[in-house]
Amino acid sequence: MYFVMDLYLIVLCLLVICIRDSLQGPHEKRLLNHLLATYNTLERPVANESESLEVKFGLTLQQIIDVDEKNQILTTNAWLNLDEKNQLLITNIWLSLEWNDYNLRWNDSDYGGVRDLRITPNKLWKPDVLMYNSADEGFDGTYHTNIVVKHNGSCLYVPPGIFKSTCKIDITWFPFDDQHCEMKFGSWTYDGNQLDLVLNSDDGGDLSDFITNGEWYLIGMPGKKNTITYQCCPEPYVDITFTIQIRRRTLYYFFNLIVPCVLISSMALLGFTLPPDSGEKLTLGTYFNCIMFMVASSVVLTVVVLNYHHRTADSHEMPPWIKAVFLQWLPWILRMGRPGKKITRKTIILANRMKELELKERSSKSLLANVLDIEDDFRHVTSGITGSNTAISSSGFSRPTTVDDHHNYSGCSHKDLHNILKELQFITNRMRKADEEAELISDWKFAAMVVDRFCLFVFTLFTIIATVTVLLSAPHIIVQ
Repeated sequence: MYFVMDLYLIVLCLLVICIRDSLQGPHEKRLLNHLLATYNTLERPVANESESLEVKFGLTLQQIIDVDEKNQILTTNAWLNLDEKNQLLITNIWLSLEWNDYNLRWNDSDYGGVRDLRITPNKLWKPDVLMYNSADEGFDGTYHTNIVVKHNGSCLYVPPGIFKSTCKIDITWFPFDDQHCEMKFGSWTYDGNQLDLVLNSDDGGDLSDFITNGEWYLIGMPGKKNTITYQCCPEPYVDITFTIQIRRRTLYYFFNLIVPCVLISSMALLGFTLPPDSGEKLTLGTYFNCIMFMVASSVVLTVVVLNYHHRTADSHEMPPWIKAVFLQWLPWILRMGRPGKKITRKTIILANRMKELELKERSSKSLLANVLDIEDDFRHVTSGITGSNTAISSSGFSRPTTVDDHHNYSGCSHKDLHNILKELQFITNRMRKADEEAELISDWKFAAMVVDRFCLFVFTLFTIIATVTVLLSAPHIIVQ
């Protein structure tokens, strides 16, 4: 009997617990309606307007994404943490803001035991804390998450974000350099008498979730509170400045930059250890000089090749000697060809003769023949008509004996024909100019290819000859 009563009691307790849990939804809804019914997002949440609102500010550095040394920008991934009671550095950060809002307090027992709420930030007042030295296009790089509100009025806002901050990069001791990049946070509109920022940790930023960067080693991230009076305003403004202290990892630069330079320098110094009367001493020095000369010459010629490749008709004209050397004779020697064009000694000579004949022919043509690109037989017809002008006139029959008479006879004035020829000439010149520009650009690019191929053969030959000469000058190559 007692066992049955105990069993009923247990079941009743379970039902009460289940019913209480099922009422959490209505209680939370009723609580939100109660809190937000008269809430004003513009009101600074203090009981006395003369008091400042304390905001605890914290920062969790998650990742250093990029250090842009050229533009001096640091990109980070961090969490901002505000507690209220990019030269570029690109970082991933979590900010943390925590404050106490006296308008958001309630007795949890009156609302079914609801002790905390998640509310979107646009429905509540929140401090307008921004990074002063931001280099982001939108200035604020945070993602607006919900604010966690507890029954005692405590508000916690943890927006993550990608931050781009300006950073003065000093590469005096590259690659053994340390960089100190500051991230300055503060309220944009509230002065220190209205909003007081306080560090939530004396150790600075939180580095427990930091992801190691392959190029930079993180030394530390101390934080400091500053109170500054600016020229614009007499009131003091409070900011929290975190200094990201990073050191460049030198392993990559050591093996790819320092070691080759040291080896080259050591090889040059080894030449001084040889006896003065040894012929190899001078030979080794000569070899080093040849290699340095070849490297310097290759850089200069590479610049020439790139310059030729990017030339256009608007900026450069191709001189005749370049056409002859780099478009005709040198490609023929190097056995280089162009699509649709076979370069041989006969084609080179024939092309030069054809250009001469074309220039002579164009200089002897009339304007109409050059514009319309036709044979100029019109002057012979005109001369024949002019020769018979007297006989035709004596017979009393009037016929056109000149070009102007022909125009008047056909009902077309000389001015109209001149305008038509002018328009035809303009269109023809534009088309011809476009073709010539395209052909000239193609010629410059082919000339760059020819110079590049020529340098390949010359430097290969030079390297082989220099290496073989040095090796053959030695008394013995292989020691067994």
